[in-house]
Amino acid sequence: MPKFAANLSMMFTELDFLDRFEAAAKAGFKGVEYLFPYDFDKDELAGLLKANGLKQVLHNLPAGNWAAGERGIACLPDRVGEFKDGVGQAIDYAKALGCPQLNCLAGKIPDGVSPEEAHSTLVANLTFAAEELSKAGIKLLVEPINHFDIPGFAVTTSTQGLAIISAVGSDNLFLQYDIYHMQRMEGELANTMQANLALIRHIQLADNPGRHEPGTGEINYSFLFRFLDQIGYDGWIGCEYAPANGTEAGLGWLAPYQS
Repeated sequence: MPKFAANLSMMFTELDFLDRFEAAAKAGFKGVEYLFPYDFDKDELAGLLKANGLKQVLHNLPAGNWAAGERGIACLPDRVGEFKDGVGQAIDYAKALGCPQLNCLAGKIPDGVSPEEAHSTLVANLTFAAEELSKAGIKLLVEPINHFDIPGFAVTTSTQGLAIISAVGSDNLFLQYDIYHMQRMEGELANTMQANLALIRHIQLADNPGRHEPGTGEINYSFLFRFLDQIGYDGWIGCEYAPANGTEAGLGWLAPYQS
């Protein structure tokens, strides 16, 4: 049976962020993920996880100025020092939160930077991060994101993500496969996940169109959940969707998978 983690950056947004942990636990979730922990005290976050019986399954490396529209800095040639500092900060938080894996958002290729230079910068930064995280016993992930939601993003398909993993050549770099993003970019969801299962360490979901909860769009999630069980995926599935009409009102899809 799939293991679902509530994404607290997108779910339970009716509540203040620190109140979302309790809400997720009451809704039946055993794991949580969110974009970034860095605006909060790591010990306070760890306390909320423990108090609510939750596991932190994922968060991202620092990704620049999110509020200003930055979506990662790993491919930015002039931000390498900042990226490396962020790796250390992320490891510090992940250790405190018991988080076993961290995602790297590649970022948008800036004006004046060639795709080749952005690629080489990303590969070098991921090589550094994979080694540092390996020393800490933490897995590193890289995530392709569709170019409709984030125009100019540096990694947009699973094929591209896998090629970057190959170029880095580390045994500590894996693919984060977001079903919503890959439905928009390439489809062929089931076969792609099966073919690359050994390199997929985390899956995220949302339906399409709208990026709402399963059952609101075109993706056959009941089939995909059975399929992931059949092929032996035993990782978490992060629910990174925007509830269509409030979080709790939209949780009916989850009921068949709660024990």
